[in-house]
Amino acid sequence: MFQKLVPVNIERHAKKKIKQAEGFGFAAGFHIASVMMHEFARAAAIYPIVFIEDQQQDEFRPVVLLGLDANENLFVAADGKWQASYVPAIIRRYPFALARTDKEGQFTVCIDEGSPLVSDEEGNALFDDNGAPTPVIDNVKRYLGELQQMEIITQAFCKFLGEHNMFTPLNMRVRDNDRVKNITGCYVINEERLNNLSDELFKEMRDKRYLPAIYAELISLAQIDRLVMLKDERVAEAAADKKDAKKAKAAG
Repeated sequence: MFQKLVPVNIERHAKKKIKQAEGFGFAAGFHIASVMMHEFARAAAIYPIVFIEDQQQDEFRPVVLLGLDANENLFVAADGKWQASYVPAIIRRYPFALARTDKEGQFTVCIDEGSPLVSDEEGNALFDDNGAPTPVIDNVKRYLGELQQMEIITQAFCKFLGEHNMFTPLNMRVRDNDRVKNITGCYVINEERLNNLSDELFKEMRDKRYLPAIYAELISLAQIDRLVMLKDERVAEAAADKKDAKKAKAAG
Protein backbone atom coordinates (compact mmCIF):
# COMPACT_ATOMS: atom_id res chain seq x y z
CA MET A 1 0.00 0.00 0.00
CA PHE A 2 3.00 2.29 0.43
CA GLN A 3 4.47 3.79 -2.75
CA LYS A 4 7.58 5.63 -1.51
CA LEU A 5 8.22 5.01 2.17
CA VAL A 6 11.18 6.99 3.54
CA PRO A 7 12.33 7.98 7.07
CA VAL A 8 11.08 11.36 8.27
CA ASN A 9 13.97 13.83 8.66
CA ILE A 10 14.41 17.60 8.78
CA GLU A 11 16.67 17.77 5.73
CA ARG A 12 14.13 16.11 3.47
CA HIS A 13 10.83 17.13 5.01
CA ALA A 14 11.39 20.60 6.48
CA LYS A 15 8.65 22.08 4.29
CA LYS A 16 6.36 19.08 4.05
CA LYS A 17 2.80 19.21 5.31
CA ILE A 18 0.09 16.64 5.93
CA LYS A 19 -3.34 17.42 4.55
CA GLN A 20 -6.40 16.55 6.59
CA ALA A 21 -7.90 13.44 5.06
CA GLU A 22 -11.45 14.09 3.91
CA GLY A 23 -12.58 10.53 3.56
CA PHE A 24 -10.59 7.51 2.43
CA GLY A 25 -10.19 8.15 -1.27
CA PHE A 26 -6.44 7.65 -0.81
CA ALA A 27 -7.13 4.00 0.07
CA ALA A 28 -9.30 3.22 -2.97
CA GLY A 29 -6.46 1.19 -4.49
CA PHE A 30 -5.63 -0.85 -1.37
CA HIS A 31 -6.94 -4.38 -1.90
CA ILE A 32 -5.30 -5.70 1.29
CA ALA A 33 -4.35 -4.12 4.62
CA SER A 34 -2.20 -5.48 7.42
CA VAL A 35 -3.95 -6.07 10.72
CA MET A 36 -2.73 -6.97 14.18
CA MET A 37 -3.97 -9.73 16.43
CA HIS A 38 -5.73 -7.17 18.62
CA GLU A 39 -7.90 -6.17 15.65
CA PHE A 40 -9.10 -9.65 14.75
CA ALA A 41 -12.28 -9.61 16.84
CA ARG A 42 -13.62 -6.42 15.22
CA ALA A 43 -12.24 -7.06 11.75
CA ALA A 44 -13.62 -10.60 11.53
CA ALA A 45 -17.20 -9.33 11.41
CA ILE A 46 -16.45 -7.42 8.20
CA TYR A 47 -13.36 -8.67 6.36
CA PRO A 48 -11.77 -12.03 5.56
CA ILE A 49 -8.53 -12.35 7.58
CA VAL A 50 -5.76 -14.31 5.89
CA PHE A 51 -1.99 -14.58 6.17
CA ILE A 52 0.60 -13.78 3.55
CA GLU A 53 4.19 -14.96 3.55
CA ASP A 54 6.95 -12.37 3.73
CA GLN A 55 9.81 -14.36 2.25
CA GLN A 56 12.38 -11.61 2.84
CA GLN A 57 11.64 -11.56 6.57
CA ASP A 58 10.87 -15.30 6.63
CA GLU A 59 7.59 -14.76 8.43
CA PHE A 60 3.85 -14.72 8.00
CA ARG A 61 1.72 -11.66 8.64
CA PRO A 62 -2.04 -11.23 8.82
CA VAL A 63 -3.98 -9.04 6.41
CA VAL A 64 -7.61 -8.34 5.64
CA LEU A 65 -8.87 -8.71 2.08
CA LEU A 66 -10.52 -5.51 0.89
CA GLY A 67 -11.17 -6.57 -2.69
CA LEU A 68 -11.07 -9.42 -5.17
CA ASP A 69 -8.83 -7.62 -7.64
CA ALA A 70 -5.51 -5.83 -7.22
CA ASN A 71 -5.80 -2.05 -6.77
CA GLU A 72 -9.51 -2.22 -5.89
CA ASN A 73 -10.90 -1.52 -2.43
CA LEU A 74 -14.56 -2.51 -2.30
CA PHE A 75 -15.06 -0.67 1.00
CA VAL A 76 -14.28 2.81 -0.33
CA ALA A 77 -17.22 4.48 -2.04
CA ALA A 78 -16.94 6.92 -4.94
CA ASP A 79 -17.24 9.83 -2.49
CA GLY A 80 -14.38 8.47 -0.36
CA LYS A 81 -16.51 7.20 2.50
CA TRP A 82 -15.46 3.95 4.19
CA GLN A 83 -18.42 1.58 3.95
CA ALA A 84 -17.84 -0.42 7.11
CA SER A 85 -17.89 0.18 10.85
CA TYR A 86 -14.21 -0.63 11.42
CA VAL A 87 -11.19 0.80 9.57
CA PRO A 88 -7.89 -1.12 9.96
CA ALA A 89 -5.31 0.71 12.07
CA ILE A 90 -2.70 0.72 9.30
CA ILE A 91 -5.07 2.78 7.15
CA ARG A 92 -5.93 5.12 10.01
CA ARG A 93 -2.22 5.81 10.55
CA TYR A 94 -1.51 6.35 6.82
CA PRO A 95 0.69 7.92 5.40
CA PHE A 96 2.97 7.10 8.36
CA ALA A 97 4.56 3.81 9.32
CA LEU A 98 7.39 2.42 11.41
CA ALA A 99 10.38 0.72 9.79
CA ARG A 100 13.22 -1.24 11.30
CA THR A 101 16.62 0.45 11.54
CA ASP A 102 20.02 -1.20 11.32
CA LYS A 103 20.06 -1.36 15.12
CA GLU A 104 18.38 -4.37 16.69
CA GLY A 105 14.97 -3.57 18.16
CA GLN A 106 14.93 0.05 17.01
CA PHE A 107 12.49 1.65 14.60
CA THR A 108 12.12 4.97 12.82
CA VAL A 109 9.04 6.92 11.74
CA CYS A 110 8.58 6.87 7.97
CA ILE A 111 6.26 8.67 5.60
CA ASP A 112 4.88 7.68 2.22
CA GLU A 113 6.04 10.50 -0.04
CA GLY A 114 3.83 9.11 -2.79
CA SER A 115 0.69 9.73 -0.77
CA PRO A 116 -1.74 12.44 -1.95
CA LEU A 117 -1.94 13.52 1.70
CA VAL A 118 1.66 14.78 1.62
CA SER A 119 1.90 18.34 0.34
CA ASP A 120 4.25 21.29 0.02
CA GLU A 121 1.43 23.83 0.10
CA GLU A 122 -1.42 22.85 2.42
CA GLY A 123 -1.95 20.98 5.65
CA ASN A 124 -0.21 20.71 9.01
CA ALA A 125 3.57 21.11 8.97
CA LEU A 126 5.85 18.31 10.15
CA PHE A 127 8.50 20.77 11.40
CA ASP A 128 8.28 24.36 12.61
CA ASP A 129 10.39 27.28 11.37
CA ASN A 130 13.15 26.37 13.84
CA GLY A 131 13.36 22.81 12.56
CA ALA A 132 11.70 21.29 15.63
CA PRO A 133 9.06 18.55 15.23
CA THR A 134 5.49 19.80 15.49
CA PRO A 135 2.70 18.07 17.46
CA VAL A 136 1.96 16.15 14.24
CA ILE A 137 5.20 14.21 14.66
CA ASP A 138 4.71 13.81 18.42
CA ASN A 139 1.21 12.39 17.97
CA VAL A 140 2.35 10.05 15.21
CA LYS A 141 5.22 8.75 17.33
CA ARG A 142 2.90 8.04 20.25
CA TYR A 143 0.31 6.30 18.09
CA LEU A 144 2.86 4.27 16.15
CA GLY A 145 4.60 3.31 19.37
CA GLU A 146 1.39 1.83 20.73
CA LEU A 147 0.77 -0.04 17.50
CA GLN A 148 4.34 -1.33 17.47
CA GLN A 149 3.79 -3.05 20.81
CA MET A 150 0.75 -4.77 19.32
CA GLU A 151 2.75 -5.71 16.24
CA ILE A 152 5.43 -7.42 18.35
CA ILE A 153 2.73 -9.58 19.93
CA THR A 154 1.25 -10.31 16.49
CA GLN A 155 4.64 -11.38 15.14
CA ALA A 156 5.07 -13.77 18.06
CA PHE A 157 1.57 -15.13 17.37
CA CYS A 158 2.37 -15.77 13.69
CA LYS A 159 5.77 -17.28 14.53
CA PHE A 160 4.13 -19.67 16.97
CA LEU A 161 1.57 -20.78 14.38
CA GLY A 162 4.27 -21.23 11.75
CA GLU A 163 6.50 -23.26 14.03
CA HIS A 164 3.62 -25.62 14.75
CA ASN A 165 2.61 -25.99 11.09
CA MET A 166 -0.78 -24.37 11.58
CA PHE A 167 -0.92 -22.59 8.22
CA THR A 168 -2.39 -24.04 5.07
CA PRO A 169 -2.76 -22.45 1.60
CA LEU A 170 -6.12 -20.87 0.83
CA ASN A 171 -7.44 -22.26 -2.41
CA MET A 172 -10.91 -20.91 -2.98
CA ARG A 173 -12.95 -20.29 -6.09
CA VAL A 174 -15.52 -17.52 -6.03
CA ARG A 175 -17.92 -16.14 -8.60
CA ASP A 176 -16.80 -12.79 -9.93
CA ASN A 177 -19.53 -11.37 -12.16
CA ASP A 178 -19.65 -13.77 -15.15
CA ARG A 179 -16.43 -15.61 -14.36
CA VAL A 180 -14.84 -17.70 -11.62
CA LYS A 181 -11.88 -16.27 -9.73
CA ASN A 182 -9.30 -18.31 -7.84
CA ILE A 183 -8.13 -16.77 -4.57
CA THR A 184 -4.57 -17.94 -4.09
CA GLY A 185 -1.31 -16.77 -2.56
CA CYS A 186 -2.82 -16.55 0.93
CA TYR A 187 -2.74 -18.84 3.94
CA VAL A 188 -5.29 -19.60 6.64
CA ILE A 189 -5.24 -21.49 9.90
CA ASN A 190 -5.81 -25.20 9.36
CA GLU A 191 -8.90 -26.05 11.37
CA GLU A 192 -8.33 -29.79 11.19
CA ARG A 193 -4.84 -29.47 12.67
CA LEU A 194 -6.25 -27.18 15.35
CA ASN A 195 -8.80 -29.80 16.33
CA ASN A 196 -6.11 -32.49 16.50
CA LEU A 197 -3.68 -30.59 18.71
CA SER A 198 -2.33 -32.26 21.79
CA ASP A 199 -3.86 -31.16 25.08
CA GLU A 200 -0.51 -29.67 26.05
CA LEU A 201 -0.19 -27.51 22.94
CA PHE A 202 -3.83 -26.43 23.08
CA LYS A 203 -3.32 -25.37 26.69
CA GLU A 204 -0.23 -23.38 25.65
CA MET A 205 -2.29 -21.54 23.01
CA ARG A 206 -4.94 -20.82 25.61
CA ASP A 207 -2.40 -19.55 28.11
CA LYS A 208 -0.87 -17.26 25.48
CA ARG A 209 -4.38 -15.97 24.74
CA TYR A 210 -4.12 -16.93 21.09
CA LEU A 211 -7.40 -18.85 20.89
CA PRO A 212 -9.77 -15.87 20.44
CA ALA A 213 -7.67 -14.61 17.51
CA ILE A 214 -7.52 -18.09 15.98
CA TYR A 215 -11.28 -18.58 16.09
CA ALA A 216 -11.88 -15.03 14.84
CA GLU A 217 -9.69 -15.75 11.80
CA LEU A 218 -11.55 -18.96 11.02
CA ILE A 219 -14.94 -17.26 11.34
CA SER A 220 -13.82 -14.30 9.21
CA LEU A 221 -13.41 -16.44 6.09
CA ALA A 222 -17.18 -16.37 5.62
CA GLN A 223 -16.76 -12.67 4.79
CA ILE A 224 -15.37 -13.64 1.40
CA ASP A 225 -19.03 -13.85 0.38
CA ARG A 226 -19.35 -10.19 1.39
CA LEU A 227 -16.57 -9.29 -1.07
CA VAL A 228 -18.39 -11.13 -3.84
CA MET A 229 -21.62 -9.25 -3.02
CA LEU A 230 -19.85 -5.88 -2.96
CA LYS A 231 -18.14 -6.67 -6.25
CA ASP A 232 -21.48 -7.55 -7.85
CA GLU A 233 -22.96 -4.27 -6.62
CA ARG A 234 -20.04 -2.29 -7.98
CA VAL A 235 -20.26 -3.98 -11.39
CA ALA A 236 -24.01 -3.33 -11.52
CA GLU A 237 -23.52 0.34 -10.61
CA ALA A 238 -20.85 0.73 -13.30
CA ALA A 239 -23.14 -0.86 -15.88
CA ALA A 240 -26.02 1.45 -14.88
CA ASP A 241 -23.79 4.52 -15.08
CA LYS A 242 -22.61 3.46 -18.52
CA LYS A 243 -26.18 2.96 -19.68
CA ASP A 244 -27.22 6.38 -18.36
CA ALA A 245 -24.23 7.99 -20.09
CA LYS A 246 -25.27 6.44 -23.41
CA LYS A 247 -28.82 7.70 -22.99
CA ALA A 248 -27.62 11.20 -22.18
CA LYS A 249 -25.32 11.19 -25.18
CA ALA A 250 -28.11 9.99 -27.47
CA ALA A 251 -30.50 12.62 -26.10
CA GLY A 252 -27.92 15.36 -26.59
